[in-house]
Amino acid sequence: MTGDGTRAVRAGLPEPRANEPALPGPAFAAHYHLPGEVSGPYTYGREANPTWAALESAIAALETPDGPGPAAEAVTFPSGMAAISAVLFSQLRPGDTAVLPSDGYQLLPALRDRLEAFGVAVRTAPTAGDAQLAALDGARLLWLESPSNPGLDVCDIRRLADAAHRHGALVAVDNTLPTPLGQRPLELGADFSVASGTKALTGHGDLLLGYVAARDPRLTAAVRDWRKVAGAIPGPMEAWLAHRSLATLQLRVDRQAATALALAEALRDRPEVTGLRHPGLPTDPAHALALRQMRGGRFGCVVSFVLPGRAHAERFLTALRLVDEATSFGGVRSTAERRGRWGGDAVPEGFIRFSVGVEDTEDLVADVLAALDEAVQDKAALDEAARPQGRLESPPSRT
Repeated sequence: MTGDGTRAVRAGLPEPRANEPALPGPAFAAHYHLPGEVSGPYTYGREANPTWAALESAIAALETPDGPGPAAEAVTFPSGMAAISAVLFSQLRPGDTAVLPSDGYQLLPALRDRLEAFGVAVRTAPTAGDAQLAALDGARLLWLESPSNPGLDVCDIRRLADAAHRHGALVAVDNTLPTPLGQRPLELGADFSVASGTKALTGHGDLLLGYVAARDPRLTAAVRDWRKVAGAIPGPMEAWLAHRSLATLQLRVDRQAATALALAEALRDRPEVTGLRHPGLPTDPAHALALRQMRGGRFGCVVSFVLPGRAHAERFLTALRLVDEATSFGGVRSTAERRGRWGGDAVPEGFIRFSVGVEDTEDLVADVLAALDEAVQDKAALDEAARPQGRLESPPSRT
């Protein structure tokens, strides 16, 4: 057994060879030499690539490093949505029923529309309280997202997976936020672990990637076949960059989790902050469950909270100096956004999704608190300017 950091550094590397690089460069190939009858792992560029294969081996080693049970296989995709679509459309047929979270990633409703257009019935329920349990009867597939994005609710993956299997349903878990270092859905009973590698897995905000991991070879074969037919293949350069980035995964995840918790704790006493959520916060409603199923104190890099309205949130974001106003999360540079601007999430106008990077904890927390102070002061100045001024009285006349 090795530690998470050692595994992340070594995963998927070839056996050392004299005068060869530790991580071979990307293989750019549409076709391969194929003399005689077709054989071997690499035949055509849409079906397989040695750079993908190395990355997939690394991801699988992170998803199921020590057992119990068989090792996982991983299949990579050019984005997280491609990975999600591959699971849903490779496993569901007209007449099937899928259960999705009602508070998950904002493109799930668009996927629901397409599933229903193909004749798949879709039920939804929120993540908190394991509410999806009530929707399992007759389902073919249960989709979980824990913690949910952007609300950060947590569900009991093992409990839901056990119940779904009793109903004859497969279980897929979107594990984007925790990464395999923070949570291992396959070890908690899920059939699929799915993630957007665009975010914390690769962590530099410079590539799009997704993957699906499963222990059952029949499931991964179906997902791989979907990739081949749909042509949803990752570029070799993106795959190589992703594999390179895995070496720092444990360092990044640990730093981000520690700073996210420190930020959440600093926000607790701010009177203008409501709805504060972070699974690592002892006062968070999901903390007890997260503590049981998330690993090593790695509760993710995202903190969410609500400020008093849209204008207040915009003033806060403008006042930040060390944080980029951008979407996505999990990168080495902190980002924040007013999530309601996209229109796809049921959140208040002042809802902030904050993604913690790897900046020094003290610097980042100080920047956020200063921005909050500035936003409050600006509001006070605006209120003062808008306050009606009384009319001056005429001085008394002299007689």
